[in-house]
Amino acid sequence: MTTSAQTVIAPVRAKAAADSATVRRKQGFQHGGWFVAPFLVLFTLFVIWPLLRGVYLSLTDANISGDNPSFVGLDNYREAIQDPLMWETLGHSAYFTLLVVPCITVLAFFLAMLAHHIDRAKWLWRLCFFAPFLLPSTVAANLWQWLFNPGTGMVNHVFGLDTPWLFDKSYAMLAVVICTLWWTVGFSFLLYLAALQGIPDHLYEAAKLDGANAWHRMVHITLPMLRNITGLVIALQILASLQVFDQAVVMMDFTPGPEESTRTIVQYTLEEGFTSYRVGYASAISIIFFVIIASVAVARMWLLRKREEGVR
Repeated sequence: MTTSAQTVIAPVRAKAAADSATVRRKQGFQHGGWFVAPFLVLFTLFVIWPLLRGVYLSLTDANISGDNPSFVGLDNYREAIQDPLMWETLGHSAYFTLLVVPCITVLAFFLAMLAHHIDRAKWLWRLCFFAPFLLPSTVAANLWQWLFNPGTGMVNHVFGLDTPWLFDKSYAMLAVVICTLWWTVGFSFLLYLAALQGIPDHLYEAAKLDGANAWHRMVHITLPMLRNITGLVIALQILASLQVFDQAVVMMDFTPGPEESTRTIVQYTLEEGFTSYRVGYASAISIIFFVIIASVAVARMWLLRKREEGVR
């Protein structure tokens, strides 16, 4: 009799629990939806709508005059794919990214290690390393433009050089890279510093008891514990570096640089849209560039998921 009653009651209880969970989810969505709504409205207005508008314009011959555009299908995309200047500027952005990402990752890590282990005036070191990131891009670019000036700049004067940093294609992109490293390393430094503070001290204490020196502790404890944050830093820096524009344009006085060596894909897109007045073609280039950046982000998420599955 007891077994029979339990057989009848168990499904009833399970159904009641499921109904209660469904009600709680609906109530949570109803209440939480009001908090999410402002973000969704702004995201739709400033991200989704411009993206859809850009896709539409890329299929037309729209110009900046505002005349009614004509539908041209995929002609803009065909032209962009066959445009050597687009691939050249994309190569400049990729070259800049290849220079910046490894340097900024390593530099941010060692600055974070330094600030984490210094006992005196920690706040001062952290402020010095992070402060440049608070500057607007134009301020940082103008500062380094003055520092790299061949005649009056401090770089050549201090190191006894006579290098035309901003007027020779062999050095122009390197100058932009140095400016970017100084300006943006503070953000990655802060991420690494926060991650270092989250590593339990007992791991290092146990390693010391086992006779591990500082190098072994860094290789076998610090670096593995920072693996996820390193992946995040690399991904964020790749996405940011591919979109380089401000510092390159300002340092080169709003020109493509010596022999067009610092013209990036973003600058070329703006030139086509606002100088050549070809909004449709510029939109097609921006959509192609968006697909490239989205592919990088998706690849990073896929690799991260595969690594997490491998750990499990």
